Amino acid sequence: MDQGAGAGNGPQRARGRLGAPSSGMRAPGTPWARFSAWLECVCVVTFDLELGQALEKSSICYLSFPDSHSGCLGDTQFSFRIRQCGGQRCPGHAGEKPGDRGAPASLQREPAHYFGYVYFRQVKDSSVKRGYFQKSLVLLSRLPFVRLFQALLGLVAPEFFDKLAPCLEAVCNEIDQWPAPAPGRTLSLPVMGVVLQVHIPSRADTPESGPLEPSGHETLLPAPVVLPSVHELDLFRCFRPVLAHVQLLWELMLLGEPLLVLAPSPAVSSEMVLALTSCLQPLKFCCDYRPYFTIHDSEFKEFTTRTQAPPNVVLGVTNPFFIKTLQHWPHILRVGEPKMSGDLPKQVKLKKPSRLKTLDTKPGLYTAYTAHLHRDKALLRRLLKGLQKKRPSDVQTAVLRRHLLELTQSFIIPLEHYMASLMPLQKGIVPWKTPPQIRPFRQDDFLQSLERSGPQLTCVLKGDWLGLYRRFFKSPHFDGWYRQRHREMTQKLEALHLEAICEANIEIWMKDKSEVEVVDLILKLRERLVRAQGHQLPVKEATLKRARLYIDTAIGSLPKDLQAVLCPP
Repeated sequence: MDQGAGAGNGPQRARGRLGAPSSGMRAPGTPWARFSAWLECVCVVTFDLELGQALEKSSICYLSFPDSHSGCLGDTQFSFRIRQCGGQRCPGHAGEKPGDRGAPASLQREPAHYFGYVYFRQVKDSSVKRGYFQKSLVLLSRLPFVRLFQALLGLVAPEFFDKLAPCLEAVCNEIDQWPAPAPGRTLSLPVMGVVLQVHIPSRADTPESGPLEPSGHETLLPAPVVLPSVHELDLFRCFRPVLAHVQLLWELMLLGEPLLVLAPSPAVSSEMVLALTSCLQPLKFCCDYRPYFTIHDSEFKEFTTRTQAPPNVVLGVTNPFFIKTLQHWPHILRVGEPKMSGDLPKQVKLKKPSRLKTLDTKPGLYTAYTAHLHRDKALLRRLLKGLQKKRPSDVQTAVLRRHLLELTQSFIIPLEHYMASLMPLQKGIVPWKTPPQIRPFRQDDFLQSLERSGPQLTCVLKGDWLGLYRRFFKSPHFDGWYRQRHREMTQKLEALHLEAICEANIEIWMKDKSEVEVVDLILKLRERLVRAQGHQLPVKEATLKRARLYIDTAIGSLPKDLQAVLCPP
């Protein structure tokens, strides 16, 4: 395999030519700054059947090709996700990055992982010694915009395979002119004579948001290619063989259970894993997941060890060897070749793990897990009726997505209500005292509150909701949700305290205060001001102006030597 991006001998050099260095997004005025807001780099990976095994290979190279069990001929697209190796992390990764402000939690940039979007071509070629042309064009990004990057590859890759480097250089220069992917904006992205029109999702979007509004480019020719979503897959197509078990799979995802997905190709594997991890939206998927994974991956030993419990990861594979290696995993989903006939394909059956055979494993969901909630038979009937009436797949997907969204919201809303009740009352927030603390989350108190404000108020499904919540408390998703909400509430508390200070009379307060107390107030106000200006506190501009005025007033009340220390020339 050889790696490059248009030109160059290796990924580092390629990244320097066409992408951004791995230290994160560049400053707006630097070369390739706009490019790096979208992509980390572009890789070209060629497989040499004679020399391939003799060359040193990286994870990216292995993940860019279907393994020998897939037998993919022609063109195929799939995706992978890899952990960032060593090196300096992006400076803004501790909190929300500037480009992520307003983005839904599930669509924010990945600080420690890259997404790889692959377009692979394997065709007969008599000019090659072994008779096959095999090459992949790979886009590496921190953005989980699978639909957008697949559409981009669909335009660029066929042209690149014919014309090679010059075409890629031109495309990268065009991407370097794109506006930043700011949440809430509808953008027109020109590439290779086509304009892709996309909406970048924001937290303010609602599930009922209509189609894209024209962005002022509708008079331009050619007419833009409108992508309905930058990230959403055709959920109905992905879940066709497992529709009977969608709710059980939703529970496994909610609880962060380890799941192995064995599929016939990287395309089926990656789409199934991405569909599974997206079914918790708007809840952020907090566990690890690999849409396509091979035995050559650097984390193979970490994921397959038997010395400890299986990790909380959803692993998409195509090599049946994983059935033998991971037969100790609690849940294994084996899916067959996709069938796109009008009828519902044969549904995979629930099978006991003991039925798992290391060779020739039949399609099925191998698990001993018993669902806490009763199956929604009405959903399956509605989807079957849609198939009989030949409803378009996007309509079926909308039905399925709404069902999963309402299920997740019914589960999360009682948690949100209880969490909100832990916030101190606003009347307890007084200017010159430390603000009161958020009360601790007590699981037993929450479970008792479900009798009067549980999911039964918004969801018709019966079952053991309490048991599901008890298991959820032990999952990475509860920890991720709780940390996020606690951080938001702490910021709100700080903002309310700053507002209370700015509404008080600072001159009256300073009359009987020592210099030390005044200096302490100045330093605290400055710290809050810095955080508020960095959009980490939800504070109005009028409050910020008053805080600056208070700082000036407090400094003016101090002796000249202290003023010089606090405001050096």
